[in-house]
Amino acid sequence: MNTLKNYAGLLTSLVVVVLIALAPIFSGNAASREVVFTILRAIVLASSLNILLGYTGYVSFGHIVFFGFGGYVGFYLITAQGQSLWVAMLAGGLVSGLLAYLLGKAILRLRGAYFALATIGVNEAVRAFINNFEPFGGPTGMTMNFSVYQQYGGAMQALEMTFYIMLVLTILVVILSYVVRTSKFGLGLLAIREDEDAAEVMGVVAPDAKTWAFVLSAIFPGMVGALFFFKNGSVEPLDAFPLHTSIEMIVMVMLGGQGTVLGPILGAAGYQRMRGLLVTSTIFKNIQLAVSGGLLLLIVLFVPAGIIGWARQRWPKWRGVLQ
Repeated sequence: MNTLKNYAGLLTSLVVVVLIALAPIFSGNAASREVVFTILRAIVLASSLNILLGYTGYVSFGHIVFFGFGGYVGFYLITAQGQSLWVAMLAGGLVSGLLAYLLGKAILRLRGAYFALATIGVNEAVRAFINNFEPFGGPTGMTMNFSVYQQYGGAMQALEMTFYIMLVLTILVVILSYVVRTSKFGLGLLAIREDEDAAEVMGVVAPDAKTWAFVLSAIFPGMVGALFFFKNGSVEPLDAFPLHTSIEMIVMVMLGGQGTVLGPILGAAGYQRMRGLLVTSTIFKNIQLAVSGGLLLLIVLFVPAGIIGWARQRWPKWRGVLQ
């Protein structure tokens, strides 16, 4: 009983993820599956960013760089080297983690707005590099021969397979987020978020802790990037490094509740549903990013703790579940 109570927050988060995925699993509806795939992708990206933003307080406006870079590497391995999707995803995650390690050693010395601005610069620099890197197709990107899907049972079967892989990745990143948050390492990150100088006085090696948080936050976006572009059958710089997606990731984390496990899940699911309504609206489809910016402003002003923070204040006895 005590064991279940200790893991109540994790179990709640996993149940929410599974409930989100149930509709297309039982209905077999392709359109529903695509909608839920997009939601699961958003959950992975938001939960990954939360390891950095939520636990250390460092705001990254260019976190989508890991999604794009991992996606490009994975796509290149599949199309040019004939590697399997599994190898491509693993490579995408590893190179994104390596990129984060190298970047972290340099830019995590910065704090506040300086770090945020540096992450924007990194995203634009990597996009410019890819845009001029001929092995990756330059500005036109790369396309996949549809015969590649035959080894996965055909295009339709491959699409269905990517949905279940995305579900597994979502479950894994939620578990990772929980493990980090409840570990000694995670407590060090939270101490950095509250007061970095005081954390160092108490024995936290802040530069190393921040760097490894950065690395952990980059691995899953890289894997998702490889999976996403395999599913799409093509990749190009504008699709791989959209700066507005980084901003949307921040909105999702803040909306649900930064520094929590369940918050990014609810924030991503809620935001993606709202975005879907805006995109299909004749009135709001061209101002969806303005709505995102306005939503972020409202959250910061009126609900800085997000949905989970508000719920924990309103129902204190559910704090163990709402983590």
